[in-house]
Amino acid sequence: MAVVEPTLEVELAMLAGGASCVIGCDEVGRGALAGPVAVGVAVVTAAVGAFPVGLRDSKLLSEPRRELLAPLAAAWAQHSAVGLASPQEVDAVGIIAALGLAGKRALAQLHSAGVDIRNAVVLLDGNDDWLNKALTTPLAVVTRIKADQDCASVSAASVIAKVHRDRLMIEADVSTPGYGWKGNKGYGSAEHMAAIGTLGASGQHRLSWLKISP
Repeated sequence: MAVVEPTLEVELAMLAGGASCVIGCDEVGRGALAGPVAVGVAVVTAAVGAFPVGLRDSKLLSEPRRELLAPLAAAWAQHSAVGLASPQEVDAVGIIAALGLAGKRALAQLHSAGVDIRNAVVLLDGNDDWLNKALTTPLAVVTRIKADQDCASVSAASVIAKVHRDRLMIEADVSTPGYGWKGNKGYGSAEHMAAIGTLGASGQHRLSWLKISP
């Protein structure tokens, strides 16, 4: 099967329609058992140039390729940011609300950098607008299934967020060894599940997902 290459067709149409900028948005770590959930955002304007060669949805790239592309994607976008919600927040409010918290934090970083959030269009991967559920003042959000594969701004957000979160899990593997997070990044691999059985849960685990009371 041919690899789908993203384009800027959707973003350029939104910009031609009057958006001040388009904010590509994607989440990473939604299905992990340990570690934060991360939301990446990448801003493009009408002045956007060609995106980095080889840019893809992060799930279609090897770890070395993601590491190479993340700084290129961040340099290509006008602005980019990653927001996080902790395992404890996932336990407290649920994964959908935690995604909203992480997305809100990513947007706050863009706002602090001077991005015109109010007149932007947020291009959100998937079919559920979990972002506006967390915002006091709704934004213009367009959901699109497989936007992480089809739309370059969302691909960039995906890669930036994935590399950021992976690095956090690699650091956590050093401070809390035994769970194999350097390799599994907090997802439910056989090694990870066996370690939970042997070592119990850590402060990085989503206890509600493991059916463990805090």
